[in-house]
Amino acid sequence: MIQKDFANRAVSILNKNESVIGLAAGGSWITNELDEFSDLDLIVVTVDKISDQITKMKEIADSLGDLLSAFTGEHVGEPRLLICLYENPLLHVDLKFLTLNEFHVRVENPVILLDKKNLLASSFKKSDPKFPYPDYQWIEDRIWTWIHYALTKIGRGEYLEAHDFLASLRMMVFGPLLHIKKSSLPRGVRKLESILDEDEINELRKTLSTYNRNDLLKSLRNAVNLYKQLRTSLFDETIQLQEATERAVMNYFDQLEKD
Repeated sequence: MIQKDFANRAVSILNKNESVIGLAAGGSWITNELDEFSDLDLIVVTVDKISDQITKMKEIADSLGDLLSAFTGEHVGEPRLLICLYENPLLHVDLKFLTLNEFHVRVENPVILLDKKNLLASSFKKSDPKFPYPDYQWIEDRIWTWIHYALTKIGRGEYLEAHDFLASLRMMVFGPLLHIKKSSLPRGVRKLESILDEDEINELRKTLSTYNRNDLLKSLRNAVNLYKQLRTSLFDETIQLQEATERAVMNYFDQLEKD
């Protein structure tokens, strides 16, 4: 498998680099779900912080293979990440550059590939991984205003904006909640096709829309229904439902459908 071949080569190369403490693999490697389409997620642990020095990050990346392109991950909220594309073979590799102290704070326990002084393994004993879970109250406090926003865009004819809104709901709300319902880590919509029942995936598919006012309204209505199903399934009595906001927005929804 090309991902493991690349990682094995990286171990050999970084073992000779005195600025590197160790190397670990995350993502699909942890769950043994690597396939021919998988990216490779690697964590490079360095003696000194270099994630604020793009030149040094690229020097290490360049040493690992035939580097075509590399850029940092501010757009995904992680500037310590160097997103790389290699050739021979063509492979997407994410390199996250951390110090040992930064390695302590993690969302999962990666697979250690290189640990020169057993420092990475020792780190696991000092802290536990904490994967970020959605805040149900945060969602409930916002979703009805979001729905109203989408309705106004559809009403105005901004169908592209409404289309993108539905995608954001799937990423921020439905994907994570469906993962949690299936006792899976809430990774957006990643791999939902492989873990959801047929009825569940069909409910999610109903939130997909074409570029059409009536279809957008139908998909948004389906989104509301799916949210309420998930809310009933997952939320407990500590979550304060925004009933007045929901009622006002749904009245507006009903009126817009009649216009």
